[in-house]
Amino acid sequence: MIRYLLHKIGYALLTLFGVITVIFILFTILPGDPARMMLDQNENSEQLALVKKKYGFDKPISTQYLYYLNDLSPLSFHSTKSDSYTFLSEGKYNGINFITIGNTNIVLKTPYLRESFQKSGKKVSDVIGNTLPNTFILALLAIIIAIVVGVFLGIVSALYKDTLLDRMIALVSSLGMSIPSFFSAILFAWLFGFVWHSYTGLNMTGSLYEVDDFGEGSYIQWKNSILPAIVLGIRPLGVVIQLMRNSLLETFGQDYIRTAKAKGLNSFQIIKNHALKNSLNPVVTAISGWFASMLAGAVFVEYIFGWNGLGKEIVEALNNLDLPVIMGSVIVIATTFVVINILVDLVYAYLDPKIRLS
Repeated sequence: MIRYLLHKIGYALLTLFGVITVIFILFTILPGDPARMMLDQNENSEQLALVKKKYGFDKPISTQYLYYLNDLSPLSFHSTKSDSYTFLSEGKYNGINFITIGNTNIVLKTPYLRESFQKSGKKVSDVIGNTLPNTFILALLAIIIAIVVGVFLGIVSALYKDTLLDRMIALVSSLGMSIPSFFSAILFAWLFGFVWHSYTGLNMTGSLYEVDDFGEGSYIQWKNSILPAIVLGIRPLGVVIQLMRNSLLETFGQDYIRTAKAKGLNSFQIIKNHALKNSLNPVVTAISGWFASMLAGAVFVEYIFGWNGLGKEIVEALNNLDLPVIMGSVIVIATTFVVINILVDLVYAYLDPKIRLS
């Protein structure tokens, strides 16, 4: 099992290395001067030179790439010279000095995602840390909706196979999988947040936290999560319905189900006590992948509903060409994908020893 885990971690690190390399190259070749972006329109030649030296923009691209890898690496190398980009500044790096060799400190630290261009002096890690929990909550609510409603409709569809009800559920499932999330978001926001607002009480836009009427503090407004969570959960909902229906129909053909029917058990008892548990494996497999993809797929949903999450932050960073925030967000999302995939693989390996031996 340990060998299998090390094998998976090795592949994960190679994947992240590839993602980081592609991101760096992609955003480095973009037109524009990062130093000018940071200074906006208020720069002069001296300020421009100082910023380029401070952030290493005056170095060749190969050196900047090594600097970027050094910033992201938990074990990194830092110069003891205060005028160097890699100087171990406490306001910049959070870590402990592992060992000193000559003019170089080897440091164990948290990854440094650099500073936002538009939010002066604010670390990208702080920007992501303030928004990622909201996206995580939204993705979790969407997955819960997809599982609960999807499993229920999948069971109903299997019980009423080839009936009008089955076809209607199949139509809903197909529409859910085919309609783009941004279109669903606009439609739901307009219908339930505007046209039928007097009945639903829901708003077109709103985030998890709202400021009270007196401006003295904030409070959680859960109703603002209803529409974006439903919209985000529509596509996995369609997948869960089909997987649950097909898996349940396959289970109904097993001998032990026929035996249960022969004993006089009704459909509810057969599903609850025998069929449901054995039919959930494909659903669990699909959901594990969907949860990670939702963190990336929430970009336009959050922006349309005004949900203060990582997706909305990415859109704003793209509009403002805030490259460190964009790059840091993509790396965090990619890392989340990799970690979840490793955890899922470990669960499969634990349940089926043949997998870890393959």
